Formats: sequence, structure tokens, C-alpha cells
Amino acid sequence: MQADKTKVPQNILVLGIGNVLWADEGFGVRCVETMAQTYSVPANVRLMDGGTQGLYLLPFLEECDALIVFDAVDFGLEPGMMVTLRDKDVPAFMGAKKMSLHQTGFQDVLATAELMGYAPAYLTLIGCQPEEIEDYGGGLRQVVSDQIQPAIAECIRELQRWDVAVVPGRTDSEDLADVSIQRGAYENGRPDEDEACRIGDHRFFPSAAKVRA
Repeated sequence: MQADKTKVPQNILVLGIGNVLWADEGFGVRCVETMAQTYSVPANVRLMDGGTQGLYLLPFLEECDALIVFDAVDFGLEPGMMVTLRDKDVPAFMGAKKMSLHQTGFQDVLATAELMGYAPAYLTLIGCQPEEIEDYGGGLRQVVSDQIQPAIAECIRELQRWDVAVVPGRTDSEDLADVSIQRGAYENGRPDEDEACRIGDHRFFPSAAKVRA
């Protein structure tokens, strides 16, 4: 089914995807979280932490006619550089060079939605080049963290193109991560590296244990 792009979208999903456990992989999730904490959006805009849910996100795509995605994407650029892609460029690019398993899953989501005839008429990807994704339990690197506000500003500009008013404030949503794993609690509560192995359990990685000995 051909997506209808003749109308201003009425139901909009703003989705942050990624895995906060792997440093800059959490960029998308932190963007939508910060947006909910600092801006108020109208009832027809849904802010959601999509995490790494993959095909479980299909029902939410079925309900929307416009989708904006925040994500960490390997564009092959300098860390922290931001790129915005729209419509057909989004699934094509995400399929070209996958940074992690969640991108494979989300590409499948888009393809399945298209096949079933309810792909959003409007699709926007706001992506940031990561610096580090191999640090298990790590937070965003500064160069990536600095792009959260510019990414949100880009999202707001996109919403304004669709006649959506966004104002400073707060958006309460049950579709966001529990407060215990939101950025402040997560990053400030991280144990010291001597207490928490960054590359796996030393009982199963003897070489890591030797380095620490």
C-alpha cells in the first residue's frame, strides 16, 4: 500500500532506540528521555523509549502516520556528527552498515510495516555518530552527549513542519524507561571499574582476571 503523503500527519510517534548498556548506543533513548523531561508535546505526539524491542514495536507503527527516530548510527563520520535522513533513505541506510543487533531488528520492523501496508507516511531518522559502544555499563561520551539538545531541536523543527506546537515543560509518558535506569541514576550509580568488569565476568574470561591480578 502506498503511503499517503498528501495530508499533515495526525498521529506522530517519536521513538528513541538503542541499548543504554553499551555507552553511545544509548543515544536515541537518552534523546527521547530528555525531550520528555524538558518539553511538552500535544496528545497526538507519543514519546517512546523503543530500546531494542525490534518487531515488538510493530503495533505502535501501525497506529502512527509519522515516525521520528533518534538513534546512534555508524555513518563513518567523526564521533558526534549528526545526520538527518528521511523516508526511503532511512531503511536503505540502516541496512547498509549495521552497528549493532538493534539496527537489524529495526530494519525488519520497517520492512514488515511496509509489507503489511501500514508503514508511516512520514519517516525521519535523526542519527548521531557514536564514539564508543564497547564499554559495557558505560554512559554517553561527551561528544555524543553534546548532540542530545541539537537532536531534540531537529525533532522539534520536524514537528513544527507538521503544525505541531512544542513548548518548554514536561511530557509524562508511560512509554519511557523506569526512573531507576534513566540517565542520571544510571550513570551516577555506575560502580568503579575495579568493582565491575567492563569486558565480561572474569570467571569466564581468565585473561581479564590475569590483567587485573
